Amino acid sequence: MSETNAPLRIAIAGLGTVGAGVIRLLNTNRDLIAARAGRAIEVVAVSARDRSLDRGVDLSGYAWEDDMTELAGREDVDVMVELVGGSDGPALAASRAALKAGKGLVTANKAMIAHHGLALAELAEAAGVPLKFEAAVAGGIPVVKGLREGTSANALTKVYGILNGTCNYILSEMEETGADFSETLAEAQKLGYAEADPTFDIEGIDAAHKLAILAAIGFGAKVDFAAVRVSGITQVRAADIAQADALGFVIRLIAEADAHEGKLLQRVRPCLVAKDHPLAPVDGPTNAVVAEGNFSGRLLFQGAGAGDGPTASAVVADLIDIARSEVSAPFSMPVAQLQALPPAEPGHRMERTYIRFTVNDRPGVLAEITAAMRDADVSIESLIQKGRAHEGGEVLVAMVTHEGPEANVRRAIDLLDGSDSLTGDPLVLPILPN
Repeated sequence: MSETNAPLRIAIAGLGTVGAGVIRLLNTNRDLIAARAGRAIEVVAVSARDRSLDRGVDLSGYAWEDDMTELAGREDVDVMVELVGGSDGPALAASRAALKAGKGLVTANKAMIAHHGLALAELAEAAGVPLKFEAAVAGGIPVVKGLREGTSANALTKVYGILNGTCNYILSEMEETGADFSETLAEAQKLGYAEADPTFDIEGIDAAHKLAILAAIGFGAKVDFAAVRVSGITQVRAADIAQADALGFVIRLIAEADAHEGKLLQRVRPCLVAKDHPLAPVDGPTNAVVAEGNFSGRLLFQGAGAGDGPTASAVVADLIDIARSEVSAPFSMPVAQLQALPPAEPGHRMERTYIRFTVNDRPGVLAEITAAMRDADVSIESLIQKGRAHEGGEVLVAMVTHEGPEANVRRAIDLLDGSDSLTGDPLVLPILPN
């Protein structure tokens, strides 16, 4: 690293919308950033796949490296900014090379941190250099810093929130328009809110990456992405959105983690959220995170979860911290102190549940469903059958259960498995406590 009063010299790997946004932000707010950082932050070298592509920013003043690993090892670089993406491959190789060469590392790569963050933190610790990844979670929202520093005096009881803007846009648009999932997804892709291949988003994997990072920071745990239980939003119908609304709820994809009795529960799943809950008004591509501390109480972090401006803002905020010589433990404490918390089994957890069945319209179906609930010791709070189909058609049957163990609901669903009364898999959505 260079002397404190000298400019912080950075190299940027990846010149997509975020990489170009970082350069634009550094140029636009140059004097303000230098004043707040205590010294200038200067780009000295860049790397990307296509040198000839017009990115809307002037790159003529920077050295170009075709090989990211060569970029990471340059002697005139203090910090590498990795904005390529991907959990492995060139991004991981260059990140390892930078840390081993004694360079600081700033990344927006949630997949890489979720899968390899612990190993990278060990390299950073051994080299005495910073590893920062504010932009990897929730775009421009300073939630990593908020958990790592703002709640550092608290024992957190729970961290949860809306961590994927694509899913949140789809669900809130379904509320607004009454359209079904596939139609709304197609519109989201057209508008650029969803990728051509949206699997990571709509199946909950993107949110799971971010949750694994937040859980590690919040609970002083080793990152354990493999332990995250994940369910996406592909089975949510317009009828479910409408029924939730009638009951006083909205549907949101919720990522949640809590540590209890030495075990860590991490899961991503669509939930019913009461309209008076702080997460209910969060719509469109917005993200929000709630942290509950034993002394701070409930804290809400909310803002833009993606986009070149917010994400570039988070990247540069990390660079300013490094320019100030702030080198904190990436996951809130040294690697040796992080706990390997085993996954918690949630079956004993108590919650109310929304269950939707698609069934054949014939006598005896409701009796079969309610018998399964009775045999699994699930108490039904309300039961709704949505209209009647023509003979031989299907209808929707929805119910809300009283609070009870999650395992009982799973047992009831298992009892109905293979029933010819059901025309599809039931949709089980927990009701998020207030």
